Amino acid sequence: MSPTPTAPDGVGTLAGHAFAAYLAGDRQRLSELVDLVTPVLWHAARAQGASSSTCEDAIQTALLQLVDRAETIKEPAAVLGWLIVVVKREIWRLVRGERREIGVEEVPEAPAQQLDPESQSILSERQRLLWQHISSLTPRCQELLRVIAFADKPDYAAIAASLGMPIGSIGPTRGRCLNKLRVSLGSDPGWAV
Repeated sequence: MSPTPTAPDGVGTLAGHAFAAYLAGDRQRLSELVDLVTPVLWHAARAQGASSSTCEDAIQTALLQLVDRAETIKEPAAVLGWLIVVVKREIWRLVRGERREIGVEEVPEAPAQQLDPESQSILSERQRLLWQHISSLTPRCQELLRVIAFADKPDYAAIAASLGMPIGSIGPTRGRCLNKLRVSLGSDPGWAV
């Protein structure tokens, strides 16, 4: 009988290992933790409808709170979920009373490549169209796609906890959301280039 293959560790598991090592005294692992969780935190923050600068502030605050309160987190495996909750709460605190919509100009910038002006213009237009169609999805779809799309290896347990979804519904919901996005993009004559 051959051993059962194991799935690669997700972001939440890797973050938990790095955080546990940090708590055990390996201070260098904090940098690894930050590198692992920042893309997930960034997209969880943007899903809240805040500007880029507000998201940066919220993520920085969450990471500082993690360092300040590290000893109070009893379960290292929950660190990603804890950070996502702190980021969301910080954004809500920062934008309370002045709800703003994300403008098309504030979407993540194109990859830092040396493109000729025509290629850069086409890429920017496609990004604008993509984000326009994403913003037409339900808030739940937007948040789920932002978090999953930019995580190297999505940790469904952490995503489920942070979004308040059952783990078993993440995959089917993601599939439905991607299908809605595919149909929406397919019906846009500006997308078919």
